[in-house]
Amino acid sequence: MQVRIPTPLRSYTGDQKVVSADGDTLGAVLLDLDEQFPGLRFRVVDEQGRLRKHVNVWLDSERVRDLSASLDGVGEVVIMQALSGG
Repeated sequence: MQVRIPTPLRSYTGDQKVVSADGDTLGAVLLDLDEQFPGLRFRVVDEQGRLRKHVNVWLDSERVRDLSASLDGVGEVVIMQALSGG
């Protein structure tokens, strides 16, 4: 599975924009990413096991918030991180 990584998280992936990960669900893919790139999952998933409020994930063109979302038939996972400032 191809996973697009947002600019703020690329320091975890050695500045790679797109990485590969395995898993049948979004949660499994995030766990695989964390094995490859330690610390990445914590920036996407909070302590309660939910996507952080400022993170959006698309499976192809469908936005999802559920880590149990199936990746059956999905070609690409896109992680986007909202930026804020003040």
